[in-house]
Amino acid sequence: MSTTLPRSAGQAKQLRETVGLAAMLKGPDQLPTPPDGEAFRTRFAPSPTGYLHIGHAYAALFARETAHASGGKFLLRVEDIDGHRCRPEFEDAIYKDLNWMELYWDGTPWRQSDRMAIYEAALKELDALGVIYPCFCSRKQIRAQIEEAGQAPHGVHDEMIYPGICRNLDAKERESRMSRGQAYALRLDVAKAAAKVGQLFWQDFRGGLIEARPQILGDAVIARKDTPTSYHLAVTIDDYMQEINLVTRGEDLFEVTHVHRLLQALLGIKTPYYYHHNLLADKTGARLSKRNRAITLRNLRDNRKTPDQIWDMLGLQEHVAA
Repeated sequence: MSTTLPRSAGQAKQLRETVGLAAMLKGPDQLPTPPDGEAFRTRFAPSPTGYLHIGHAYAALFARETAHASGGKFLLRVEDIDGHRCRPEFEDAIYKDLNWMELYWDGTPWRQSDRMAIYEAALKELDALGVIYPCFCSRKQIRAQIEEAGQAPHGVHDEMIYPGICRNLDAKERESRMSRGQAYALRLDVAKAAAKVGQLFWQDFRGGLIEARPQILGDAVIARKDTPTSYHLAVTIDDYMQEINLVTRGEDLFEVTHVHRLLQALLGIKTPYYYHHNLLADKTGARLSKRNRAITLRNLRDNRKTPDQIWDMLGLQEHVAA
């Protein structure tokens, strides 16, 4: 059975499991109703490290329909801080694919690479609070330390949890290594930061009131020697500065919200609502992603598929154009 996307909050219907694709979260997605009648501002924030696939189309559609159903705005942000992997042709393809799918955004898109001075200012605030430190470890060194200690090498989503190797280096050792030009990342001292701000919560439309537990990701990287930000810092600041009051994103990013909530408290910025929607998977249960070479919108277009046929693939037979 297919599902029609709502034209208004009063017509909101559940988005059922996809036809030929499996939804990986608990239960179907449902467009949230804004509290007290306020309009939602949402965003779609892809990285130009590859071509968009149908999972991206679902994420953009969900964000857009959630905003427009409440009379709000749907914004676009290009998260291009990774200078090694981001490419201009992929950014151009984002605009082309979204327009072809009639997923029109409001206003002018933001590009994170244009905002480095803003992230650097925030980084200085965190440094003044004494909650960041330079880490000179390579991934190989971190893995070796974890295995030597006989610990489980991975945490959430198979990511290594940093064991704090450089956390307690004295100031002279840090300065010496930095003066020699050694590569480093800046990590958030999560325990120290959490002690400063106390107990934190955020409101998730699927999970309810969630207590923030940033320790589950360890001391996250929030900047690097040559880049004054990371995903965690940039997305936290940009959501605030774009006045996003509802962050919609895939359930695979649920855990990072614990860190983002901590950064919001440290920087004194407002916390939005969150909705972590289903991820699309193939018939084997493998999540659609750039890594597993999910079918791209570009490829579907080149093979003469239409946007309506793509919505049919997702079990969404009626696409509501802006």
